[in-house]
Amino acid sequence: MILEVAILAVRTGEYDAFEEVFREASPIIASSKGYLSHELQRCIETPGRYVLLVRWETLDDHTVGFRGSDLYQQWSAALHHFYDSALVEHYSLVER
Repeated sequence: MILEVAILAVRTGEYDAFEEVFREASPIIASSKGYLSHELQRCIETPGRYVLLVRWETLDDHTVGFRGSDLYQQWSAALHHFYDSALVEHYSLVER
């Protein structure tokens, strides 16, 4: 299992709209091959900062499969215009 961690800086004043569109767009990513689960967290201290955690079966399921698919184009069109910036990294479990 791979954990994708995306730190998203959402434009000021767009928070509610982003969250609503995110809820509507969630089935897009959820239907991708290798997808396991996801959650979106909002930062308490910094308005507009969100962390998106997505669990994938493999790294390629995200970086090749999802990002190379029409689903990603739909996801991007729905959500990416809300971001001032986004940092995406991948993690593997060391210990639970």
